[in-house]
Amino acid sequence: MLSTRVATAFVLLCGLAAALQWAEGRGWLYVVSGIAACGAWEWQGLADKARAGARSSTPNQLAAGAIVLIAVLVAGFTLLDETGLPRPAFIAWLSGIYGLAALFWIGVVPWCLKYHDRAWPRPWAELSGILVLLPAALALAHLRALGAITLLLLLAGIWIADTAAYFVGRALGRHKLAPAISPGKTWEGAIGAAVAVSLYGGLLLTGGPVAMRVPLPLQIVGLVALAAVSIVGDLYESLLKRHAHVKDSGKLLPGHGGVLDRIDSLTATLPLLGLIALSFGKA
Repeated sequence: MLSTRVATAFVLLCGLAAALQWAEGRGWLYVVSGIAACGAWEWQGLADKARAGARSSTPNQLAAGAIVLIAVLVAGFTLLDETGLPRPAFIAWLSGIYGLAALFWIGVVPWCLKYHDRAWPRPWAELSGILVLLPAALALAHLRALGAITLLLLLAGIWIADTAAYFVGRALGRHKLAPAISPGKTWEGAIGAAVAVSLYGGLLLTGGPVAMRVPLPLQIVGLVALAAVSIVGDLYESLLKRHAHVKDSGKLLPGHGGVLDRIDSLTATLPLLGLIALSFGKA
């Protein structure tokens, strides 16, 4: 199982590196829209299973994938230019989309997690899937304009937070973070993620290619907040899987589950990173 997981991770990293090397602007937007469509396919399948006695419906999943694919492409072509930079006339629109996503993750999702035992209203899972995937996909397309290395460094920060949370939780975890939703997550792991991403982000922001003139205490607060939001993104997908009575979102990635299992934290943090980039005039 571990060898399969490592092999899949290696293939994914090679694929990502190749895509970042050869796909820019519109080409990268097509890659991103494909990833979002796969995520929508899985999200719809989970939403179908979350209903009492229901099974995943291939027509529903195809429709969800097509809707998100078209939405990402239309929004991307409209809001971003050929290089991936926001069009000046639509910066307010892009900021609004990112802001709506931020409100969703900071204001709505914690409420859903608190009342996790309540049944989801029929349209909520589908609608929330669009809020999860569309802003994140736009941010991924937009942040590529900062440069392939810069985007990788930003993504690495989230991966570092996830990795630290896992290993610190395994080694020191005693207090469950959300036992009814994701029993493996602990407060110790969350603290480990916050510390790791703060150290990494502090180095990146003060001396790296995305350096910003922001006071160090404010940087730390922002980085800890991003780590917290990444955990919220993970928990929200875990909640939907729990309602659907499944362990993984899909079977596309051997040893890892589905696409959503690999991008759950990114769906929450990417719109915030995009909003930060717009706020500081970086892209």
